[in-house]
Formats: sequence, structure tokens, C-alpha cells
Amino acid sequence: MTSLRTLPERFRHTAKRLADTPAILTDERTWTYADLDAASDAIAAALAERGIAPGNRVGLYCPNGADFVGCYLGILKAGACVVPINLLLPPTAIAFVLNDSGAKALCFQAAFAQQAAAALAEAPTVTRRLGIGPVDPETVDVRLDALAAADPPAPIIDPEQDPAVILYTSGTTGRPKGAVLTHANLATNATAVAEVLEIRPGADGDRVLVVLPMFHAFAATVGLVMPLLAGASLVPVARFEAALITAAIGTHRATIFLGVPGLYAVLLRLDDTQVAHWTSVRLCISGGAAMPEAVMQAFEERFSIPILEGDGPTECGPVTCVNPPAGPRKPRSVGPALPGVEMRIADPDGHWLPDGEHGEVCVRSPSVMRGYWNLPDETRASFHGDWFRTGDLGWRDSDGWFYLVDRIKDLIITNGMNVYPRIIEEVLIRHPGVAEAAVVGEPHPLHGEIPVAYVTAVPGQGELDTRALKDWCRTQLGRHELPRRIECVESLPKNAAGKILKRELRRTGEHERGVSLP
Repeated sequence: MTSLRTLPERFRHTAKRLADTPAILTDERTWTYADLDAASDAIAAALAERGIAPGNRVGLYCPNGADFVGCYLGILKAGACVVPINLLLPPTAIAFVLNDSGAKALCFQAAFAQQAAAALAEAPTVTRRLGIGPVDPETVDVRLDALAAADPPAPIIDPEQDPAVILYTSGTTGRPKGAVLTHANLATNATAVAEVLEIRPGADGDRVLVVLPMFHAFAATVGLVMPLLAGASLVPVARFEAALITAAIGTHRATIFLGVPGLYAVLLRLDDTQVAHWTSVRLCISGGAAMPEAVMQAFEERFSIPILEGDGPTECGPVTCVNPPAGPRKPRSVGPALPGVEMRIADPDGHWLPDGEHGEVCVRSPSVMRGYWNLPDETRASFHGDWFRTGDLGWRDSDGWFYLVDRIKDLIITNGMNVYPRIIEEVLIRHPGVAEAAVVGEPHPLHGEIPVAYVTAVPGQGELDTRALKDWCRTQLGRHELPRRIECVESLPKNAAGKILKRELRRTGEHERGVSLP
């Protein structure tokens, strides 16, 4: 093993070099790198004293904030593996994650004590309960936010093989799977992102605002690991509220903002006074879903900040590609591959396709996961040799920029013709009355499948006229692409990262058609 390969080693190297630089900026206090190093050392020591050994899995059930960051680092410093818990999961689903990962401990914030207790009642592998904040002392082994300074353990960690985190997929397509990412996976990905974004370290360097949930792959790598390894600062925000985000940017002078397309659409509703608080931001990054070109153009015109669209699945660390800040930025493209990342387009049999042809995006990189936790068959099925199959349908241009057409599972086949939901969604979102749109396929006895659209109205615009929307689509889409039905809804179902859950829309359609649900 070479030096400075594990995440704790890399973080300590940065902390020693930039001890007095702000690592975390919150409204309550500023945590310097020295503060965060000491606090996470104490957490690591407390875990080790309570029997958490290298390789053990530890659940982390906490919203964005200094507590999440300190516990994340403390678990890693103990040589254990972080299992972040989605805050939107019900107790039964949390118990599944704890049981499936074989977690030995759970760190949870006091605000989630009731849900944690309900989940732990179904999770017998968890023998240690570690609270954060004003928890009932009778219900936990220790409070992690009230520890005295302590020397951390010195576990032996193989950065290439030992898991750093197990990130569970949302389970929107079935049983959640735990993607096992090693120290080397995350460090490699974070370093490549920092290089492309030209992250500036130090007290006068970059400050990354993180409102996307840190239990999610995008925010964990780009909003937590990346700035801490690169010597930048992070500004955690706990809730998706445009006013709260804007206030944090103004107070802490954030320079980089991470968002998903739906969040940028919401930010467009800010008034001019609030938009003025964004002058410190030099870059916005978008990931997690395809960015509608109309939303990107409107945001950049209003805020005068470029949005760099990128992509990558959880299993790849997660970032695989991004449009570079210096350009060129190509409309609808997720950019070229990151340094050290190889991307190709394959047909269903794993044969490479030439530029311009549609196929599955495959990735080979040091940041690609070790595999799915305890699921060898699913792991094997997710690879063509050593190339990970992302499940994204896309193509590459002659310059090496990649374009995502859709998820392969979302492709609609009407009368034998391919229909790409994203194309229909882009048309619908360009309508001045539509705020968001999602298109799914519905079985049809004559046509195989038909496209069905779900749309929400722009606030204050009144009810949408579905007949007018269909006329709008007819002027811009082929006959096979026209949505046969348009449903106006108050909101679209989303996961905690703001990604639209199309499976829930399909289930809604099944219910409307009288199909029995499991």
C-alpha cells in the first residue's frame, strides 16, 4: 500500500496543512480543519471503545450538518464502513438496510430518535446505539456530540479493498442494493472532480454549498469528500428551501452550488433581491437527472452563473463526466469523461458502438464500486467484463462528449418505434405554463406501449389545458411521440435527492387501470 491512500490519511494531510482554514461553515459556528480533525478523532475513539472494529458497518442517520460530517469521518477513522440512511425511509425500510448490511451500530440525531427506535426494534445485529444531540441517555451508549478529546485508533486499512461506504440504491426498481465503495474509489473520484472544477483551497478558496442530502452519492462525494480532501470549505444546509439556501449563500459567501434540475426550477421563483445574494457563486453543478435545456437557459440568464451538467451512477463513485468550466459546454451533453475514467457505448451484447450510435453507457474506472453487498449474481450482471453497465441509454460525439437519451428501462416502444421520454419532457417543459413533466410508458393492446405525461403547473399560472398541451406537442413531436394522455398533478413523486420517481407514476397508472398492486 502507498501512503496517503485511505480517506482518513488524506483528510489528516489536508487538516495538518490547513489547520486554521474553515472546513465547515454553519450559522451556529465555524469548524476549522483542526476542529473537525479533533472531533472526528474523538468519535473514532468512542466507537473503538465500544467494540466497533475495522470492517464493521455503522449506520448514519442524520441530516446535513457538522454532525453528519464529523460522524462520517469518525466512522472511517475507526476503520469501519459508513452506511448512510435515507431520511425519508420508514422504519421498516431502515431496518432492512441495517440488517442487509449487518450493521453493528447506528449513529442517529435526536430528531430521529423515534424512527430510529422503531427501526432498531427490527434490527438485531445493531448492538450499539450512538446519539447526537439531546437524546434520552437511557436509550444510547454515548452522545457523540458531547465527547472529550481522545486519541483515535490506528486501524490497518487496505484502500483498494476495504469498504468505506455502502450506499443503498433507492429501491425504485425493486429490492435496494448496497453499492460497496472503497476508500480508493471515493478518493479517486473526489480528486478527479476537484481537478476538473479547479477547486481552490484555503481560507479564501472555494466554499461548496450542500443542500442535496449527504446520504446520497452525489452530495457525499462532491459536497463532502471532495472539498475536505481538496482543502475547501463546505456549507451544509438541511432543507430544500430556496430562501434558506439563498440566506446561507449570502452569509457564508458560497462559491459552488450543487443541485438537481428540479431545484434549479424552484430557484427561478426567487425575486430579484434574493437573486442578488448569489453573486459569490462562480459555478453551479447539476446532476442526478437530465437538465431540461429551457431550465438551464432561464437560470443562467437570471443568475448569470454557468451550470455545469454532469452525470454518474452511485456505483461509479458517482461522477463519471462533467462539462468543464473552461468549456466548451454543449447543450444537453453531460460532458467528457473525468480524468482516469473511460466511457464507451455498447450494444446489448457488450459490443462497442461507433460515435453517434445509441447504446448503453459503460464505464471503467478506479472509482467503480467493488460490487453490490452480498449480491454476487447482480454484481456479475452489472458488468461487461470490467466495464460497469450504467443502464443509461446514450451516445458519444466525435469530440468525446456524452449525451444521455434516457434510462434503458424508461424507453417506450410504440408500434415497434423507439420513443424517448426525455424528448417529450423537454417539449412539455418549454410550455410557459408547465413547471415539471415526466413521461412514462403504459401498456396498450394495439400499440404495445403509449407515452403518458404527468405535468405540474407553474405556480400562479392557473390550471393547465391538456388539449392545448397536446396541440403544443403536435407542433414539435412526431406522431409516435405524442403523449396519448396528459395528467395534471399537484406534484411529482421524488426521492430525497429530488429525482422524479417514474416507478411511482407507473404504479399510479396501474391503479387507475385497475391493475392490482403488490
